[in-house]
Amino acid sequence: MDRKKVTIPALHAKKQRGEPITMITAYDYPGALAVDEAGVDLILVGDSLGMVVLGYDSTVPVTMDEMIIHTAAVKRGTKFAHIVGDMPFLSYQADAREAIRNAGRFLKEGGADSVKLEGGAAMAPIVKAIVDAGIAVMGHIGLTPQSVSKLGGYRVQGKTAGAAQQLLEDARALQEAGAYAIVLETTPDRVSEFVSKQLSIPTIGIGGGAGCDGQVLVFHDLLGYFDRFSPKHNKRYANLKPIIVEAVKQYVDEVHTRAFPTAENSFAIDDAEFEAFVQQARSAGARPDGQRAEEGEALGKIY
Repeated sequence: MDRKKVTIPALHAKKQRGEPITMITAYDYPGALAVDEAGVDLILVGDSLGMVVLGYDSTVPVTMDEMIIHTAAVKRGTKFAHIVGDMPFLSYQADAREAIRNAGRFLKEGGADSVKLEGGAAMAPIVKAIVDAGIAVMGHIGLTPQSVSKLGGYRVQGKTAGAAQQLLEDARALQEAGAYAIVLETTPDRVSEFVSKQLSIPTIGIGGGAGCDGQVLVFHDLLGYFDRFSPKHNKRYANLKPIIVEAVKQYVDEVHTRAFPTAENSFAIDDAEFEAFVQQARSAGARPDGQRAEEGEALGKIY
């Protein structure tokens, strides 16, 4: 069956059919090519790029300009997946007008299909304003990395009855505001499943258990490409970093021993043409070893 561009109605239809939704992050052109070819429904250009690509200690320093650059690169590598641009810290919290402007940049400059922002009921008015401006919004509740200092660290959210009820209220508020889907991050599996069943829109879990309507993982975590830490909710489907390190070590060794490049990696010139070149060069003052005489004399004066 021919693949089609994934749309929001198609995602909602998947929830109605009970068919799991797949999402993964990507941050550049080659990553997007691979992820899109693999058949995922959504690609999240996450602000997690701050940690796994740009080397920041958290997602907080990530800027709008950085997000736009990476989103545009992902767009160029994507044909079918729905692209979600992750709104970075302080790009939407200050006021609705700024939030709309920045969300619009993701579509206009980055080529995203929708945006994602963190926060529950308190962010519902911002979500509504962006949706009313014609931009689709994915919500994000539970563990919200941009607010990790307020949450006291990377901790499971919704572990008490009161906290679970707040999650449900946040989810309902986002749905009412017009969000087309909601990420549930690091929430107890039974709570996530219960919340998911109360909503008409899909939930996407990351550490939210199998009861969510879909799942998302970070590209670099899934592939074992980033190993500063590995969250419990991650499953490594490959372990690329040791493979990459070993390959680079082999390259370094072969360069040091002159095993690389070989004739197979080099380009030839016709013997007659090379001989003619050498004669011309020598006539112009070049030495047999290729070093110009005056350069040799200059080096002699220096050393």
